[in-house]
Amino acid sequence: MDSITFGRVTVALPRLDEPGLYLSNVTTLDSARGIVQDFQYGDADLRDLDLAETSLITGRVSALRADRVQLDKVRLDSVEFDTCDLATARITDSKLTRVFFRNCKLMGGNLTGLNLDNVLFENCKFDYASFDQVRATGPVVFSKCVLTEATFTGCDLGGAVLDACTLRLTEFARGKYKDLDLRGNDLTSLRGVSSLGKVIIDRAQQAELAEALIGELDVTFGDTLHERR
Repeated sequence: MDSITFGRVTVALPRLDEPGLYLSNVTTLDSARGIVQDFQYGDADLRDLDLAETSLITGRVSALRADRVQLDKVRLDSVEFDTCDLATARITDSKLTRVFFRNCKLMGGNLTGLNLDNVLFENCKFDYASFDQVRATGPVVFSKCVLTEATFTGCDLGGAVLDACTLRLTEFARGKYKDLDLRGNDLTSLRGVSSLGKVIIDRAQQAELAEALIGELDVTFGDTLHERR
């Protein structure tokens, strides 16, 4: 499967099963040359994963667990991450192209200054994660992800898709969200609703956004005034 479609958006996936392509097993993602290509890495339990100014091109990372993850100025191109625990990962000033995260944990992660082009996060956990200055330069989809109390600040997610995600107390601060597709999600406990101008929703979700706004404004209904005395 080279691509998958969510509503109006089609995401191109890494092509790792093409005839003639051979992925070599590697014991580390670090390289003196700064490039790791046509690789397969996994079943590792690390204390630290620290990569800077490194390119990972055409490869698969699976069953990786790291206590501390720091990726800075990293380029990921045609890479799949499957069932990886990258909790509290810090990923900064990096470019991800044709990258697929499946069944991964990035809880409490900090993603800053990322450019995302054809990136799919499927069934991933981003509880308490922060997204800062993240820009969708191509198709970006979060599908069946948990984003409980995650925050988006200064992001440009125009045209991105959130599909069947858990958005409990997920906060959208200032940013660009035109045509962000929020259909198929429960929006009742979103935060920062006023930042979500020109997003795409279903008509049935109007009441959910209204409930989220009422909760955010902490209004008092007249028929409950006596309860506050």
